[in-house]
Amino acid sequence: MNKEIIKSQINVNNNKINVIRIGNKEYISLTDLARYANPEEPKIPIQTWMRNRDVIAYLGLWERLNNENFKGVEFTTFESSAGKNSF
Repeated sequence: MNKEIIKSQINVNNNKINVIRIGNKEYISLTDLARYANPEEPKIPIQTWMRNRDVIAYLGLWERLNNENFKGVEFTTFESSAGKNSF
């Protein structure tokens, strides 16, 4: 199945955010969004976001709904560590 890839940009508060459409799904650049919060080091907002317990729970739910190969038992161990200083 050949899915057409379409690249575009949206403007959010005068910041260009890359968007890729593959078939009927769109993907927004997380790095471009993070540049709004920290233009010099966009990895810092992403690291902070990825440590948040609610974000980890959301990602787990998304995987359960969309990934037939999702390993829920392994994820539960990972999820229980989210939000701790050692995470």
